[in-house]
Parts: sequence; C-alpha cells; structure tokens
Amino acid sequence: MKEPEIPPDEEQRLASLRSLQILDTPREERFDRITRMAARLFDVPIALVTLVDASRQWFKSTQGLTLSETQRSISFCGHTILGRDIFVVPDSKEDPRFSDNPLVTGPPFFDFMPAVPFPDPTAATSAPSASSTTGRDR
Repeated sequence: MKEPEIPPDEEQRLASLRSLQILDTPREERFDRITRMAARLFDVPIALVTLVDASRQWFKSTQGLTLSETQRSISFCGHTILGRDIFVVPDSKEDPRFSDNPLVTGPPFFDFMPAVPFPDPTAATSAPSASSTTGRDR
C-alpha cells in the first residue's frame, strides 16, 4: 500500500478546509443528495462526500457505508486531492497503491473507485467518491 503524499499546499489546504467550519457537523440533505446521485450514476453500493483533514478522512455524507471516518494514511481521497482531475481506480485489487489497503482487503472491500476533488480557489479539500465491490473495465 502506498500512503498518499502530503500536497505542497497542505497548510493552505487545511486552513481552507477549516474555514468551511464543516468538519464534525451533522449530516445535511444537500450533501446526501450528492451521494445518492453518485451511487445511482455509477451504479455502486457506496458513495461518499469526504473531507480530508490532517490525519483522517471524514465523511460528511455516506450512502452504503456506516463508517464516519478513516485514517488519512489508508484513504483513497488522500490521493484524489493531490490533483485537480478525476481520479479513477478501476480495480484496486490490481493497483499496487491499494492492493493491500485494509479498505480493499477487508470491509468495505473497496474496488472500483472514481473520485473528483471539489474545486476550491485555494486548495483541494474534499472529494465526492463512489465505490463498488467489483472492478470495472479500464
């Protein structure tokens, strides 16, 4: 497993994230709409709106997953926020960055994972993502 790198703008990114004052807040329908739509659009059982904090990824909204957060070191979204483009892992069991990740080898058994960093004028702070337990064609 390859832990996500720390972006060069990490200090600014975290300041931007914290300025949103959204971490550890209750679920909101506006975010739940995003995860419901992503689950339907990608035909997957799991969809998330994830905020990547300093040492964790926290889920603002989830469909099909009961976890509220995981360590950043095992996160897919920690990789997503390193760029500005769509991040897709067609089959995490075959991807050396994720093949032995505990989120792949055990519950929730993430496999196919598309994610997009939320646009932010200063830094990528979060990502909506979806996952299935079966890989997709590349």
